[in-house]
Amino acid sequence: MTGERLVHHELCFGCGRTNLFGLLMELEQTAEGRVRGRGFIKQDHQGPVRGAAHPGIVAAALLEAMAFAADGDWEAIAVELSVPAPAPVGAFLDVEAQATAGGVEARAWCEGKEVAGARAGHRRLHRPG
Repeated sequence: MTGERLVHHELCFGCGRTNLFGLLMELEQTAEGRVRGRGFIKQDHQGPVRGAAHPGIVAAALLEAMAFAADGDWEAIAVELSVPAPAPVGAFLDVEAQATAGGVEARAWCEGKEVAGARAGHRRLHRPG
């Protein structure tokens, strides 16, 4: 593990520390092409099921980890998401992602129970100007 916290920028919804509405993900590289970390599901992250995170919030957490697993300079072009269980509000959402030959894969769990998984095709991020 590098022990160094991975951050796109401080206002990033996923990993930024100054975006109080965001996930405040704490992610670190565990090996080449592998990332692990966690974020906290807040009340503001609820979806249609009272007391559970909106599935889009969970997807955002997975995509954040996947971006860093794919070297940080990454954007999704296709995402397959499965959400077998709700992620409860007031719990930590643990995530793990890994780059593969065909794209990037990730999974998330709360309190030891798997709540989501994702696979994505990706391409290098092209920054304007």
